[in-house]
Amino acid sequence: MKRDWFIWTLRVVVLSFWIAIPGYSQLKDTGERFRVMSYNVENFLDYRQDSLVPSSSGLTGWSAIRYFQKRNNIAKVIVAVGGWEPPALVALCEVQNRRILDDLTLHSALWRLHYKISHFESSDPRGIDVALLYQPKRFHPYLEKPIRIRFADNVHRRTRDILYVAGTLRNGDTLHVFVNHFPSRLGGELESEDSRLEVAGILRRQVDSIFCINSQSNIIIMGDFNDYPDNKSVSGVLGALPDDAPVKEKMLYNLCYSTHKSGKIGSYKHASQWGMLDQIIVSAHLLDRKAPVAVCDTPARVFDAPFLLEDDVKGFGKQPFRTYLGPKYRGGFSDHLPVYLDIVFRKKSDF
Repeated sequence: MKRDWFIWTLRVVVLSFWIAIPGYSQLKDTGERFRVMSYNVENFLDYRQDSLVPSSSGLTGWSAIRYFQKRNNIAKVIVAVGGWEPPALVALCEVQNRRILDDLTLHSALWRLHYKISHFESSDPRGIDVALLYQPKRFHPYLEKPIRIRFADNVHRRTRDILYVAGTLRNGDTLHVFVNHFPSRLGGELESEDSRLEVAGILRRQVDSIFCINSQSNIIIMGDFNDYPDNKSVSGVLGALPDDAPVKEKMLYNLCYSTHKSGKIGSYKHASQWGMLDQIIVSAHLLDRKAPVAVCDTPARVFDAPFLLEDDVKGFGKQPFRTYLGPKYRGGFSDHLPVYLDIVFRKKSDF
């Protein structure tokens, strides 16, 4: 058992070395790296009965053994994405409750990384929530709240909340973080579009309220949007511009836009086509390379390590190695791939 654990750890370290080196060589002389990642973990559900949800698992054959494998798989991905240093912020989609988040951070390979948790139980019918893991020595929250979604055409309908966390970095700057999981495309893309448009509008109003106080606010919006960067909810209502668009104050920029348009890789694969359902969007001020806090490199990256992929037998190339494929248990990681981004921050005394 100890030998297997050593081999697994060694493989992750070697993989992380090759992933981290390019970014590290660019960052070592410009400031402190601050990596953020977003990951839809595909039904990270409690194997124990959740009193808030009538059917806790909802998956065929879900058990303690499969749950623990899922937990350890998620931890492995977070460690690998971090490279030499773990991600400072980890946005998670499709987590069921606080208990499994505590288990993930305290009883997996993450336990040495000292993550804290921002999470609120939503009123989603399946009990599916979003959450943010953060390292308190690098990001100190002073405001955490859920943004409840109430649909105008049906006040009784429920979906995932938007999680809003505002905190300070080690240089004293404030970072505003929104974690999202927009309503699904169940029933058809066009049939479900109005729900995503409405959620996007709610999110945009929250962003505008921050800009009203400070037009140069540092804002990161990430998660699973269940729409692509060029769909109306993201590009139109939310107003997230392509990553190569001219930078203007009070605007948002989608750092996954060009990756999506390339079609070479994505965070999700549907009908043998890659696309970016998972995205990282930032405010204009984070694209100012001379600012104390700035994006290091664009576009955001998809973490497509070989262990996260399997052959696409119905199409071409590879596809995400899933936990379930329909009712069949596959034992993989997720039907989504993580996306991540590096920002750097410097002491204000350096300016």
